[in-house]
Amino acid sequence: MDGHGIADLRIRDNLVLDERAKKVAVDFSVQEIDSRTNRLHVDVSGTIDGYEFHDSHSPLLQTSNAVCTPCTRKDGDYFEAIVQLRSAGRKLSVEELSSLRSTLDELLQLMEPNPMFFVSKEGPVTGGWDLQMGSKSLARTWGRKLTKSFGGSVKESSTVVGVNEGVEVTRLTLSYRKPAYSIGDAVRFKKSLWIVDSWQKNGPILRKLDRFERTGATWRDMEASSVVCAQSEQRIVQVLNRDSSAAEFMDPTDYKVSTVALPYDDDGLSEELRIGFIDGMWLALPLSGKGGGK
Repeated sequence: MDGHGIADLRIRDNLVLDERAKKVAVDFSVQEIDSRTNRLHVDVSGTIDGYEFHDSHSPLLQTSNAVCTPCTRKDGDYFEAIVQLRSAGRKLSVEELSSLRSTLDELLQLMEPNPMFFVSKEGPVTGGWDLQMGSKSLARTWGRKLTKSFGGSVKESSTVVGVNEGVEVTRLTLSYRKPAYSIGDAVRFKKSLWIVDSWQKNGPILRKLDRFERTGATWRDMEASSVVCAQSEQRIVQVLNRDSSAAEFMDPTDYKVSTVALPYDDDGLSEELRIGFIDGMWLALPLSGKGGGK
């Protein structure tokens, strides 16, 4: 903003008129004294109760360079919260980290702008990714979004980092742990094969692979599970021939015709099957395992 713009703003903020004043006109000019000081020549005219008045003022306008508090904090690596992105018992892949991190950008686009909603520092650590954030509120909101989108759990802890006017200043550490499986993955759980169907607060909802059965499991229970065929490894194949119990398809690995037992929810009309290579053979997966419950 130039000198005239600043002068106009300061005059508007500080000029006080009698409430009876009408037909008020304000003119001003700016006389530069040095790079930080200007003298304003302000002329005010109008009428009060039918009588004209004319007044002149010549105040000094001094300016100084300043930085807003949020900018100072951001540039000074200030942060109120640390968010840790991890996975259960394994290292997060680059694709997983990218997917998790993108949800923060999506969240910021949807939320009301706030100067404290910034990331002062972020980067890879052993097994995951850490971010230092300017707002505890933003960290907690993001944590809820992560668990809703990807499942998993969030743990919080606070550390006292100082005292301000007798009140303790704390820093939040929020650790998000992503499960080792995703919606649509085939997992082995309690010696049976299941499809991860959806998320709930305490753990995933599972559907049995070979029959219609639905159950819930806790995050702790699922620590003993293992992924036998991730959704990214599953294939959609065309049905070449079928009968009431099996269907022929072209094996996507060697392009030979193979046979697979139909899933329990087959409608007898579908021209496609979702298959997964599990325990050395192709198995047809139920339609409910496509991840529609996400």
